[in-house]
Amino acid sequence: MDIINIDDLKKIDLRIGKIVTCQKVEGSEKLLKLEVDFGSEIGQRQIISGIAKSYEPEFLIGKQALFIVNLEPREIMGMQSNGMILCATLDNLPIILEPEKEVLPGSQIK
Repeated sequence: MDIINIDDLKKIDLRIGKIVTCQKVEGSEKLLKLEVDFGSEIGQRQIISGIAKSYEPEFLIGKQALFIVNLEPREIMGMQSNGMILCATLDNLPIILEPEKEVLPGSQIK
């Protein structure tokens, strides 16, 4: 594992996002397409995530989770992903990280 310094850590923009819509990606068993609200500063973004084996789309709508919002956009199965949801792993399956209490979408993690 590489050791990073505090300046490296400060480059990562971690925010709370609220999942507005979620649907399975056709042709994939593990991908979901999320539309995530990050508040007025950032707005809504599309994020493609490999969490479909752990979650049904309907379950995630309205949930808050932790995201990296300053990743370079990436094309996944022909769709642009503009961020990354952060997950832990349990029994080899992704488990989303969510705040203990509801906070404003776009709240920065410090």
